[in-house]
Amino acid sequence: MRTQRTFGWIAMIVLLLVNGASWAATERADKRREARDTRQETRQDARTTKQDCRAADAKSNPGCRQDKRHTKQEGRQKARDIKY
Repeated sequence: MRTQRTFGWIAMIVLLLVNGASWAATERADKRREARDTRQETRQDARTTKQDCRAADAKSNPGCRQDKRHTKQEGRQKARDIKY
């Protein structure tokens, strides 16, 4: 009788540990996915920024390229903030 109770407790503890680990993995996966989506959106925003800059003829090509880099860097930082 006592061994069955002990086995029951051990099984319950193992199930709780396994379930908790999978929950944490799912949460991390959601954060990675959200960060990846943020970076993807940023890439498109950076392209648009550069195209608008070149169409407006407001800056030289290196200046527009710098604006694009700055936009992408901001997006990377947002993704890091989400992920960590």
